[in-house]
Amino acid sequence: MVDKTSGTSTFNLDLNNLVEDAFERCGQELRTGYDLKTARRSLNIMTAEWANRGLNLWTVEPGQITMYQNQIMYPLPVDTVDLLDMVTRTQTGQNQQDINISRISESTYITIPNKNATGRPIQVWINRQSGQENPTDILLAETLTATASTAANPQTITLSSTVGLAQFGFIRIGVETIQYGGVSGNTITGCIRAVNNTALTSHAISDKIYVQNLPTVNVWPAPEQSDWYTFVYYRLRRIQDAGTGVTVEDIPFRFIPAMVAGLAYYLSNKLPMVDPTRIQMLKADYEQQFQLAADEDREKASVRFVPREMFYHG
Repeated sequence: MVDKTSGTSTFNLDLNNLVEDAFERCGQELRTGYDLKTARRSLNIMTAEWANRGLNLWTVEPGQITMYQNQIMYPLPVDTVDLLDMVTRTQTGQNQQDINISRISESTYITIPNKNATGRPIQVWINRQSGQENPTDILLAETLTATASTAANPQTITLSSTVGLAQFGFIRIGVETIQYGGVSGNTITGCIRAVNNTALTSHAISDKIYVQNLPTVNVWPAPEQSDWYTFVYYRLRRIQDAGTGVTVEDIPFRFIPAMVAGLAYYLSNKLPMVDPTRIQMLKADYEQQFQLAADEDREKASVRFVPREMFYHG
């Protein structure tokens, strides 16, 4: 009789099984709803730690932003951690050209004398904001119709107050995100409606204002025309949150051992009666499993280093 393999390669752990295995490694059992709740909390903290450990290839996603005349700042998706590579694209099809755009620091960007200069964007500063939203006591002080606006033809919006607002940034009214470029008295100026893939809608007086701390790209010079340049990038996104008991985690199968080992170590630090020796063992196992997975989760392309020769004449 010839033995047969399963013929499948779909093994994964849902949240319940993942947490159960982590508890067992701590020498304990998953018993209560609170045990699952505290494990989910630790799991979300751990995935945030993974973002700090470096590049997780499965969280790399492509994206692109159409650039418009005179518009300097463009929002990125809320869950963006950072951008890895980026180009300025012109035209489409056989005529498409991707041209390098250099990333610069905040200190370099702030020293650019004329940030409103126009032309083909050649430099970009990435403002890595948290993506979080803050409520305010500010209300809309006028009726807004669903009228589109651009950087070349912006709107001015009157609010009940502008105390606490940054000089430029983003606000949300209802489901619509609005970008503004300046503050003057109780008005915000240079407003661009329905940015970041939100819907253009009407708003009534006294609608609440929320401040959005969106990650952005700031290009220089600003495009001299609309619908000609596209900002094309690869971004590093956040790992998705731990779900309910029957969902799997947002990781490739190679990282299952590292996630179980890591969760066991995190739990061992707060569960009662876990031997300190076991805690150190779990920590060592976590570091080893993560390193094994991280070493595999890398680019396999060849790298060639070429020395740069420089000559000085006295």
